[in-house]
Amino acid sequence: MDSGTSGALMGLDERIAGCRACPRLVGWREEVARTKRAAFADWTYWGRPVPGFGPADARLLIVGLAPAAHGGNRTGRMFTGDRSGDVLYRALYDVGLASQPTSVSAGDGLELYGVRVTSPVHCAPPANKPTPGERDACRPWLVRELGLLRPTLRAVVVLGAFGWQAALPAFAEAGWAVPRPRPVFGHGARVRLDSAAGEEGDGEGLDLFGCFHVSQRNTFTGRLTPEMLREVLRAAAGAAGLGGEATRRAASGWDAG
Repeated sequence: MDSGTSGALMGLDERIAGCRACPRLVGWREEVARTKRAAFADWTYWGRPVPGFGPADARLLIVGLAPAAHGGNRTGRMFTGDRSGDVLYRALYDVGLASQPTSVSAGDGLELYGVRVTSPVHCAPPANKPTPGERDACRPWLVRELGLLRPTLRAVVVLGAFGWQAALPAFAEAGWAVPRPRPVFGHGARVRLDSAAGEEGDGEGLDLFGCFHVSQRNTFTGRLTPEMLREVLRAAAGAAGLGGEATRRAASGWDAG
């Protein structure tokens, strides 16, 4: 791995964690961290923007929506400590892309193999609904993250329609050519994004996959089943050049992130 890229990504994560650009989100995340949920009364909540999680040389990126108020906003790690994360990390483990099937705290030893997890909005929003203005204000962070991941990134799974709509402009700003009209979100959707003409690394494209979000609403109703999620992750891992159990066996070669 390029140590410069790794250091730049760590620096970006630190800057994200210190962001106070959106007053409504700052107020909400900090209020939740003060009042807590009874089940987590003994926790010291993170209460800040949640940066991405995973190695700097990731070949596959998973893009969610935003941290959960009592999940990532509590633990400080994407999709950690909530039921959505339970579903996502179990599936990543099942297809050989994570070291363990659970994600309960930032210090639980979880490693991702060739995969990074991020979101277009880094603060927990009220009612899980960031405004369009908050989404747009957060976009430069995702653009920068995509730029740093660009040398190795080959596939992306976007969870949910909001993430899809937020991510497409970020891909365009980061140097990939997004088709016009913009591709429509759907579970199982697959779109090829080529490098924009004249961009560094021209010819290195991305395979973009759509997947229903791992929200409780979708998983409890059966709209998204574990096998549906695993199917998308397997397809994306294949497009990224990651190989399930082979990836797991080669884990010592990956940075845990």
